[in-house]
Amino acid sequence: MSRRAAWTLIALCAWTLWVWLTRMWIIAHRHQTMGFKVVHTILGIGSIAFGLAAGWIGYRALRTTPAGAGVASPVQDRSVDREAQEAR
Repeated sequence: MSRRAAWTLIALCAWTLWVWLTRMWIIAHRHQTMGFKVVHTILGIGSIAFGLAAGWIGYRALRTTPAGAGVASPVQDRSVDREAQEAR
């Protein structure tokens, strides 16, 4: 996974946490029916779980990918293939 994709997953996690935690705080302190609160709490918990999973995947990808490593371009791959063929 590229570093850009890993950072995107971490940003997704942060956004999801911010949106749902603030939303759940607002819902908890307003006068709503119990059914409304239960349904939105379940939706929030599920969304937060998915966001945390995405953030964890992004975090692990950043830790295992060296800082200078990225996805090699096809041009770079061809030059490496030519060098390998010339060495034979």
